[in-house]
Order: sequence, then C-alpha cells, then structure tokens
Amino acid sequence: MSGAGDSVGPVVSSAHLARSGLPELSELEFALTMSHHAYQRWMVRCMAAAGAPGMSALEVLVLHLVHHRARAKTLADICLVLHVEDTHLVNYAVRKLAAQGLVATGRSGKEKTVTATRAGAALCARYGEVREALLLRSARELGIDAAELSRLARLLRALSGSYDQAARGAASL
Repeated sequence: MSGAGDSVGPVVSSAHLARSGLPELSELEFALTMSHHAYQRWMVRCMAAAGAPGMSALEVLVLHLVHHRARAKTLADICLVLHVEDTHLVNYAVRKLAAQGLVATGRSGKEKTVTATRAGAALCARYGEVREALLLRSARELGIDAAELSRLARLLRALSGSYDQAARGAASL
C-alpha cells in the first residue's frame, strides 16, 4: 500500500504554474514563500526577545547591515545589499531606527550615511545571543551539513538573478 503523498505530487501553491516545463521551480517558489514569511516572523520576534519589540523585518535587516563591519553605509549601499528598489522604505526604516537611538545619520559629501550607535551594536549582539540559543540549536539538530547550506545559499543568489532578469523582461512587455 502506498502513502497518501505518493499520488499527490509536489507541494506547490499554484498547480496551474506547476504544469510547466520545470514544475520543480513552482515547488521551490512555494518553499521560498513559506521561508520568506517564516524568516520575517523570526527576525521580528527574535528582535523583540532581544529587547526591541515592534521593529519591522526591514528595520531589523537595516540595523544588522549598518552594524556589519562597523562602517558607515550610504542609503544606496543599504538598498543595493538588501536588494530593495524603493529607497523610501529604507529611508523610513533608518528614520525609525534613528528615533530609537539605534543608528546615527551623517553625510559623506552629498550622500546620507548611517552608522550603528553603541545601543544599536548592543542590540545586535543581544539578537545574536537569542539567535544562537533558539535558532542555531534547532538548525543543528536537523543535521544539515554546513557546506550544503552554503551551496543552497549560492544557488538561491544565482536564482535571484534569473528572477531579476525575468522581471526586467516582464516590465518591457
């Protein structure tokens, strides 16, 4: 007797899109959707547990990026690295973080720069502690090889280029 999953097929959110030349891509898209939302939920809740409730996922990402390597970042840098097209979203996140005393803004020529404050750096450190205690422990228990995670990350970055190219093509139709 076969299991119920044998005849169901891949797990997708849109069967009509899975009926294509590469149904596995639809399966990956569904997994990305679930992962994206789970990751955003995790960032917000981890930051709340670290002592900063009410932050958006983008604010968490911006704070971590600004703290990265303890160097000032321009808005253009932040948008480029986080792959955010709408600079207004990043600028709003920076303003909210500055109002909380987590980042400081300045200028380098005509460009606005952002740096993490001591409070911002301390919050990032606390986030890292919570992440280590809750997320890394459970991820290790899955037994996933670190090299496999790295390979998956490279694959997802490469696929993002395919989606970007397809988006440019769709915008020109």
